[in-house]
Formats: sequence, C-alpha cells, structure tokens
Amino acid sequence: MSAWQDLVRQRLADLALEPHERSEVVEEIAAHLEECYEQFRKNGLPEVEAVRQALAQVNDWRALGSGIRSARTREVIMTNRVTQFWLPGLLTFVLSMGLLAVVQKYGSHPLILSLDKGTPILMLYTSWLEVLPIAGAAGAYLSKRAGGSSRMILLSSLFPVLPFGVVFMIAVPVGLVIDHNVPYHIVLRAFLSLILGWVLVPGATLFAGGLLAKFLFWRLDSLRVVSN
Repeated sequence: MSAWQDLVRQRLADLALEPHERSEVVEEIAAHLEECYEQFRKNGLPEVEAVRQALAQVNDWRALGSGIRSARTREVIMTNRVTQFWLPGLLTFVLSMGLLAVVQKYGSHPLILSLDKGTPILMLYTSWLEVLPIAGAAGAYLSKRAGGSSRMILLSSLFPVLPFGVVFMIAVPVGLVIDHNVPYHIVLRAFLSLILGWVLVPGATLFAGGLLAKFLFWRLDSLRVVSN
C-alpha cells in the first residue's frame, strides 16, 4: 500500500488541501489502484502490465486534482451554510416562537390592529417584542461560534421573520388573483399590517439583538488582541 500511496502523492503533488484531507484522498485513490492491480494480476497479467493497467484508471491526474478540489470546496461551503446559518437560524426561530408562546400565556394583553368595522387582523404582543432581542442575540452567538461572517451572523438573527416575509409576499398577490371581490384597499391595509406586525417590527428587534451581540463579539476580540 505504501508504494501506491507514494505514487499517488507524487501525481497529486499540486493538490491544495489541508494535510489530513490530502492524506484521506491519497489513501482512497491508492486503495482503489491497488485493488485494480490485484484484480489484473488475478486475471493473469504480468506485474508490469498490471501496474500500467491500474494507472490507466486515471486518464488525467491534473483533471482529477481539479475535480477533487472543486468537490471539497462545495462540501465546505455547504457545511458552513448549515452550521453558520441554517442551524443558528432554526434555533433562533424556535426560541422566538417559544418566547411568543410564553408571552401569550403569561404576558400582558396584545395591541390589536383592526381593519374597517373593527375586524381584527393582527395582535401585536409588546411583551414579546421586548424579549425578542434575546433570540436575535442567541442566533448571532451560535453563528459566530461556527465561524460565520458578519452577514451570516446578522441573517441568523433575522431568520425568524424571513418565512413570514416570504409567505406574505406570495399569499397576498395570489389572494388578489383568486378573489376579486375583496376591495384592494382592504387587502393592501391587511398586507401592510401583517408585514409591520410579523416582519418589520419583530425583524427590527431581532436585528437589534444580533447587532448588539456582534458589537460585543467585536469588543471581546479587540480585548483579546490587546491582551496578547
């Protein structure tokens, strides 16, 4: 096996990967080539010919190296997106909805937004908005721990309002197309109220929590640099 690994390592000398990743790649390719070699030997080929046939399994070592780099880069990007955005964002969403449930059960009465003739369309829980920055800060913290960029950190803190924004942007135009009996001014007021109560105002408080957490991270990093 060591001879095959040395050969593969020489052929992929320009492969720019971390040392442990490079070793894994070399071991996998060397194991595959050795299996091919042994199979050719079992089929009766001389040793030299078996080696030649095994090496012929790779037509272009440079193209193989490029493919491996591209695959590893895509894998790293996908992993980073999961750990730096999706997981922190989902946990922030769960926390924000948990806080909403607690406020609905134990908090003060909500501020009710109504349409014409007193038809309620939205209950705005001010107590929820007061504690919502905690969820935004938690999302920012988790994203920062995973090595997220400034954009990822702030997007993670805003994640809970993103699904509501998408739903409202799709549901209202579709509703207008399906039902022409509802006056446009009523639909527009309902849309603006829902956007205000479920996206803009909660988003601002979440963003404030994430921004505060980001500022604290920056201060801590600055203190570490000074102390070192």
